[in-house]
Amino acid sequence: MNFLAHIYLSGNSEELRIGNFIGDFVKGNNYNKYSTNIKKGIIYHREIDYFTDNHKIVKKSKQRLNSEYRKYSGIVIDIFYDHFLAKNWNSYSVIPLNKYSLHFYDQLKNNYSILPLKAKQILPSLINNDWFNIYSNIEGVTRVLNGMSKRTSLPNKTEFAIKSLHKNYDLFENEFSSFFQDIINHFEKNINSLKKDCK
Repeated sequence: MNFLAHIYLSGNSEELRIGNFIGDFVKGNNYNKYSTNIKKGIIYHREIDYFTDNHKIVKKSKQRLNSEYRKYSGIVIDIFYDHFLAKNWNSYSVIPLNKYSLHFYDQLKNNYSILPLKAKQILPSLINNDWFNIYSNIEGVTRVLNGMSKRTSLPNKTEFAIKSLHKNYDLFENEFSSFFQDIINHFEKNINSLKKDCK
């Protein structure tokens, strides 16, 4: 899952959200330098990634991109799935996406000093370009993929990805819906337990 889904699955705890957000930027046991609840968010991020990467529906989605993206297919599917989450946001939250996004951006600013360097580097783009909201349309997905291909090792295959998204739009959306309900159900008990400790 990409940023929006990770934050959504973190519930309402600010520290869990921050830990989940920085999960990709904290390697190995470096999470031990953070506070207890930030550390829990990082571990939770890893658990979400493991569940996602090994889910049969996600593997099915990735197969449509393997010819061009190979090992990077999962990154693109993460972005596609965030697109469908943003597009269908009202089905998952009573808080409008714009308000939800602004609140989380403020939380990131409030916790700027503890963010890893790579997280700090993407923060201006994330906030100024309002990544969470631009996920909701295909033009935004295109911008995100183009940006990632410039600053990461993701191959510059955006045109292929968007063509595949258009061609298989209903399939991808149905797979997202089924998978996302699975991951919500799977982690519901876990997140409630974590939230009790995150006051």
